[in-house]
Amino acid sequence: MLGRRQEINLQLTQLLDSGLLAFCLWFAHYFRSRTLPVFIPDLVEIPPIEQLYWLMALVVPFTPLILEERGFYSGLVEKTTAQSLRQLMEALAGISLAVGALVVFLKWEVPSRSVAMLAIVMSGSALLLREEVQRARLRRRLASGKGRERVLLAGAGDDMRQLMEKVPAEQRAHIEVAGCVDITRQPISDLVAAMHEHSVARVLFAAQHVHFGKIEEAVQACETEGVEAWIAADFFQTAISRPTFDVLGGKLMLVFHSTPQVSWALLFKDLADRVVAALLLVLTLPLWLAAVIGIRLASPGGPVFFRQERAGHYGRPFMMWKFRTMHPDAEARRAELEFQNEMRGPAFKIANDPRVFPFGRWLRKFSIDELPQLLNVLRGEMSLVGPRPLPVYEIGKIEKHAQRRRLSVKPGLTCLWQITGRNGIRNFEDWVALDLQYIDNWSLWLDAKILLKTPAAVLRGVGAS
Repeated sequence: MLGRRQEINLQLTQLLDSGLLAFCLWFAHYFRSRTLPVFIPDLVEIPPIEQLYWLMALVVPFTPLILEERGFYSGLVEKTTAQSLRQLMEALAGISLAVGALVVFLKWEVPSRSVAMLAIVMSGSALLLREEVQRARLRRRLASGKGRERVLLAGAGDDMRQLMEKVPAEQRAHIEVAGCVDITRQPISDLVAAMHEHSVARVLFAAQHVHFGKIEEAVQACETEGVEAWIAADFFQTAISRPTFDVLGGKLMLVFHSTPQVSWALLFKDLADRVVAALLLVLTLPLWLAAVIGIRLASPGGPVFFRQERAGHYGRPFMMWKFRTMHPDAEARRAELEFQNEMRGPAFKIANDPRVFPFGRWLRKFSIDELPQLLNVLRGEMSLVGPRPLPVYEIGKIEKHAQRRRLSVKPGLTCLWQITGRNGIRNFEDWVALDLQYIDNWSLWLDAKILLKTPAAVLRGVGAS
């Protein structure tokens, strides 16, 4: 099957890339420890390769996975070398960050920086060369037409044309359309005759505008002939949702999802959230101590922590924690300040809120008041990156149903809103637009970029109040 064949080809390519990475790391060590000293006798001796095994165990299996996430294995025929180089550099930067984190936090050592740098250069060159060879091979196959699988197209005329226009070049390189049968105008017997004439193993149905009864009859004909029937599942046109398949009670289900699917990337995100939150909790303990003492001195008579019910994943309420930055009577005074609300929409924001005491304003400026939410991340109620959680009563005021889609992922400590404008954004619709942009384009790389940009936004204190 074409889909299964592509999956196998991808896995074989990733195994090949893993082998190339392992060889490059080994050869870089061999070249530095055995070859270079012959020409430069004064070079410092480096430790044996056994001390690099932990690095190999990290780089070899995970780099191809990051490459896949960055799209390195997609669009092979159409994309340029510059695009491949950018995706490769992003993946190598990601794995380098992981190595750096292990070196900093676990004190694992890279015994020779020259070996690491040489391995990076060699690996990048080897992966680009492998891709160029594969691209040339695919282009030759497209040009020659040899070795392709013969298939039939069946369905309505325009639907068949649109289906083939959307098939990427990598897949077109593996199939040859032997004929087209318009089952809205021709009898099913013509389809059967075409299967016999062209000896095809598969029929591709483009049946968006074909009656279901006609499709069923055509599929039964394929079943009788022992020919695979592939049906394009585009019966419904959606603007946002992406269709996938699943099984429920033994029945095949067509699923339309408009949020990131359950995947290894999401599982890694959840694991990384908890690990990084635990590390940040330890590293920021001095700030916690300063905040506790400062709040006790600046605003006695109230609790150190502020707890409020916020809307979490799919709107499920949870208790969110912050350092208290307002006077104890802040909630009681909210009603009298409603007319000063500077946000257009259900959210409530005041640039110079009179309920905030001076030390609390300093905590807010540098987002120190948000640190207790690391506990919410550890509990799985929040993520490091995601739409900021709104109070439950504000969620109830949302009038546009589309804006509730921001609840379809876990809320986060930081987000696009946090790094692009913070409280400088006054329109709730603009805020939600940034959240939906994050959801629609989510990737581990996007999370990493937001996390890397957050400290600078916090230190600048732009828009904080």
